[in-house]
Amino acid sequence: MARGDKRERDTGDGDGDIVDKLVSINRVAKVVKGGRRFGFAALVVVGDGRGRVGYGTGKAREVPEAIRKATESAKRRMIRVPLREGRTLHHDVRGHFGAGRVVLRAAPPGTGIIAGGPMRAVFETLGVHDVVTKSIGTSNPHNMVRATFDALSRTMSPRAVASRRGKKVSDIVGRREGGAEAREYAS
Repeated sequence: MARGDKRERDTGDGDGDIVDKLVSINRVAKVVKGGRRFGFAALVVVGDGRGRVGYGTGKAREVPEAIRKATESAKRRMIRVPLREGRTLHHDVRGHFGAGRVVLRAAPPGTGIIAGGPMRAVFETLGVHDVVTKSIGTSNPHNMVRATFDALSRTMSPRAVASRRGKKVSDIVGRREGGAEAREYAS
């Protein structure tokens, strides 16, 4: 498999409906006396389609073993991301890792997932249906995935923001959607 090849499968091993996607696979060669020894490095994203997602890497001499290691690593590092109406993000957010910078924007229903390869895999396994993204800087799949996870880890639900500020959820959401206070202030 070449870089950028994707595959999706349901791992029916009791973890609920965990779906994994192979984001990239890289073949590396070690030159030794008598020739080359090949190894493979895999990057996998897993998610339950309902707000939990994780990524992992694995290295081995054979492709299936590298993918298995990456999948296990991804399941161990899953994070929960708050979703609005189970289909999009609550707010716009930026993330970065190394030279990779990403911008994630909430989108209205029917928009779909507008994202490049590695980020698309993250959102499909996460269960997001509407999002607009932009990758700035590197196109390295590892850095793009880690920058996306950096951004997703910064997202907060209105309930979490309200509890931190000691306010009601309606105060927080009312401002975001241009409530009556915002219209009075503007006129």
